Amino acid sequence: MSTRIRKAETVRARSGGRRASAFLARRSLTAHRRAWAAVFAATAAAAALIGAFALVLGSLLPARPPVERYAGADAVVAADQKVSYTAKPWGSEPKTATAYLQERARLDRSVVAKAAAADGVAKAVADDSVPLTVGGGTGAVGRSWPSAALTPYELSSGRAPRTAEEVVVDRALAPAATKMGSTVKLRVDGAARPYTISGVADAGSRGGAPAVFFTEARLTALAGHPGTVDAVGIVARDGVSPGALRDSLGDALPDRTDTGRGIRVLTGSARGEAEQLDALGGRGDLLALLGSITGTVLMVALLVLSTTVSQAVHQRSGELALLRAVGATPRQLRSAVGREVSRVAGAAVVLGGAGAVPLGLLMRSLLTTDPLPLPVPLWLPLAAAVAAAVVVAGSARPVSLLAARSITGMRPAAALSAARAPEPDEPGRLRTGAGMLLAVAGVGSAGAAMAQGGQAAAVAASGAATSLVIAVALLGPWIAQAATRVLGAPLRRTGGVSGFLAAKSAAAHHRRLGVAITPIVLVVAFVCVQLTAGATLERAADRQAAAALRADLVVTAPAGLPGDAAAAVRKAPGVAAATGVLRSSVVLAHREMGDPKLDRYPVLGVTAGELSGTVDPGVTSGDLAALTGRSTVAVGKDRADELGVGVGDRVRLRLGDGSTTGLRVVAVYERALGLGEFMLPREALTEHVSAARDARILVRSEAGPAAASVRRAVAPYAGAQVRAATADDIRITRASSEEDDALIVIGVGVIGGFALLAVVSTLTLITVGRRREFRLLRLVGAGRRQVTRMLFLETGLVAVTGLTIGMAVAAIPLTAFAVSAAGTVPYMEPVRYGVLAGAVLVAAVAGVAIPGASGGRVRRR
Repeated sequence: MSTRIRKAETVRARSGGRRASAFLARRSLTAHRRAWAAVFAATAAAAALIGAFALVLGSLLPARPPVERYAGADAVVAADQKVSYTAKPWGSEPKTATAYLQERARLDRSVVAKAAAADGVAKAVADDSVPLTVGGGTGAVGRSWPSAALTPYELSSGRAPRTAEEVVVDRALAPAATKMGSTVKLRVDGAARPYTISGVADAGSRGGAPAVFFTEARLTALAGHPGTVDAVGIVARDGVSPGALRDSLGDALPDRTDTGRGIRVLTGSARGEAEQLDALGGRGDLLALLGSITGTVLMVALLVLSTTVSQAVHQRSGELALLRAVGATPRQLRSAVGREVSRVAGAAVVLGGAGAVPLGLLMRSLLTTDPLPLPVPLWLPLAAAVAAAVVVAGSARPVSLLAARSITGMRPAAALSAARAPEPDEPGRLRTGAGMLLAVAGVGSAGAAMAQGGQAAAVAASGAATSLVIAVALLGPWIAQAATRVLGAPLRRTGGVSGFLAAKSAAAHHRRLGVAITPIVLVVAFVCVQLTAGATLERAADRQAAAALRADLVVTAPAGLPGDAAAAVRKAPGVAAATGVLRSSVVLAHREMGDPKLDRYPVLGVTAGELSGTVDPGVTSGDLAALTGRSTVAVGKDRADELGVGVGDRVRLRLGDGSTTGLRVVAVYERALGLGEFMLPREALTEHVSAARDARILVRSEAGPAAASVRRAVAPYAGAQVRAATADDIRITRASSEEDDALIVIGVGVIGGFALLAVVSTLTLITVGRRREFRLLRLVGAGRRQVTRMLFLETGLVAVTGLTIGMAVAAIPLTAFAVSAAGTVPYMEPVRYGVLAGAVLVAAVAGVAIPGASGGRVRRR
């Protein structure tokens, strides 16, 4: 019986404790609604931001390129567009790294017959394509007439081509009054030649480049690789399901081609992968970048959330101590605080989850969706909102309980003393030790970044920035104390009574000042790192490309230029040198920290004999004149040092189509940021690119500009244009792209905006908690303007300190990265930093202006 009584009493006590906790939570929410409003805003913004990124990542994961060219095919057989590299890290199981290829990996032509013999196959069509220009320079794609069924194209007039001189043209290329038997000039490679139009075909509303159809024999000759095909389109017999067709083809075809490439059978939405070769590779790169930004988002959101909630609870330490002194149990206080935060966070995540959908759709619209449209399944916005709610709400309550632990665990007598005296302003030993440890780790990571190169340096610099930002958050009171000593004296000397009050208030409340500084340091460090890293590399690459340029003219064409165009330019009067520039990529397999890595680098294919007159890579050893044949390479100095190779050594690379080759190093040069890590002879790349057409022809004039003679030389090449050469013509990558701009907007605009909102919320919360202090100052004789001016002087101290510390936090990893990657100091446009400083000042003023507008107004009798 006694056991039952004790259990009943325990249940009644717990029930009473829950009712008391609920009562305290309700009353506290009403009494501190202004302070909780700041927490609500920060929590809702964090939920919206996390949900938006979840929505973008969720829509990107299932994205596939659209099916256009093979819309009429039931399946497509194509070579695997990936390469892999397996290695065993230190003390671990073997790991495999993969990378997508930028150029077309082709199939042996024997695959066509094997696919046609598979069960359920009605027709197997070899599909090759060649870029060409029509008439005055319109770009198009040349295909064989049998492959027209794969789109499908249908004849709207005329008939199929029967001879090598006949073609069927796309309706998009043919005028409405086109007569059968008329001629059209086409240039594939070499001089333009006339063809007879035997028919006009229409593919309906399907997009893609317009096509010109040749006989299969003529197209094979024009493609220039008679032993291989780009892909094989499959038309199934009636009643054969995609799954059965895929299995049948899998049984009939070998796993790999004679060259070792894997063979893939693509059905359904996967057929688009055979059209847009690098779409999935681009998706992988975008996923990696967005994943990195998402990790930063989580770090920023949790740091802001923990800072805001901790400050809200800390400002009530006297109230909590008083409740503990009058008999509230630790369980009741913890439950009350937890209920308050849970209710605020619960309402905030609902609003934030709803806001995540339009924000995520806005971010998604900024990304380049062609040729990879991003689907939005109906369940995805809800899942993103739920994910944000779980992360934010799940972290808010533990943070609040952790912040209140020092008061709720006190004995009632000790709590009574704590209610009368404020909590010590200095952080505890554990917090100080953790902050110092992270600061040392951040500086050490920056040193590691300076000693490394490539991706390893970027990762180390990013880790250094993260460690230093968290260290500032932990060591905020000590930083605030140092800032007060430095800036307090000028405030007292120049600010009059308000300056004296501001200096004294800042000196007396280091912890509060440290909390205010943290979000400013966060936004400054984050924005500076995001903007400066890319700007530093861009500036260094621009300088190197400008220093390397020796050409004064450049020839371009919409669809590129055939190989004989450069030879024609060299013969023009007044031309000292001319070299075609063929662009492609290579994949380098190496180890990084013991793990296997596959890095893809863009490369230039050049003609060595003409290179010295048009481009100066800054050779430090070797001779670029030896860059000939199919087995030589020139390497950038930093990459050569990293690989441990020099002139005469061999480098093993995978070319654009995945072919592995060993190349002998004939030269080492120093302008690799502008010209790329590797430079190959043009003839080494021509058989390993989708289309062997020069992107540019660089021209060096003898005495004066030879533009007129160069224009006459390229007149037979439709669409060719001659203009003055610029550094962008030889830069290995473009200065910026739409995707890069979108990521900057997302990374800097969205996250930086959230961090600025955190500045406003944190300063609003602190200002609301100082109402009693303002009233006391008014009661002892301070004027309203003096109190208001004191408040804004403190805000200026906080803003200046935050900007300075934020710049220092960003400068440490950025300097290490810039020295390692570019051999220069970090660079950021002064205008951008001015905008950043102005935004921080506006946010700081907004955070104190509205709640502090009363200036501690009191009623005088």
